[in-house]
Amino acid sequence: MLKPEIISSERLILRPFSNDIINDNYLNWLNDDEITSYLEINGTYTLDMLVNYVNLMIDKNVFIWAIFLKDGNKHIGNIKIDPINIKHKFGEYGIMMGARSEWGKGYAFEASSIVLNYCFQNMLLRKVCLGVINENIPAISLYKKLGFKIEGIYKSHLLCNDQYSDCIRMAAFNPGIKF
Repeated sequence: MLKPEIISSERLILRPFSNDIINDNYLNWLNDDEITSYLEINGTYTLDMLVNYVNLMIDKNVFIWAIFLKDGNKHIGNIKIDPINIKHKFGEYGIMMGARSEWGKGYAFEASSIVLNYCFQNMLLRKVCLGVINENIPAISLYKKLGFKIEGIYKSHLLCNDQYSDCIRMAAFNPGIKF
């Protein structure tokens, strides 16, 4: 069975989740409304909840990586492909860039590019999917730049900022597989 491996790019190293990422800094990301405004979490995390979450990801062998800067070994976010549908060969993408001081430097694109490459070359997925709230314009721009295409829109689907918003469903296809 394939397990998440350490993967890297020019500026980043992505490490499979381990307990060494559990700290107050990561916990603060989860409770920061600006960081989590478009995520499925509610901002009421405790250290015990974070420990349980990280251990669950490790125990279930989820393809989730902590994103570190090579220069300084700073943890700046997380990226995952979960769940993965083995039969139909697709996975669901998610990313959280937690270190606000590192926003706008292209790290989300860089991390996403190497994870997509890993999914297509190592895991042989044919498709990676995601859902994004229509108001999250920077994320939509990132996903389009990565090659994701809009597949559909779920109307008034997700609660965000006390109102229901559309969820745009997007997908990137493995360029090495003919359909």
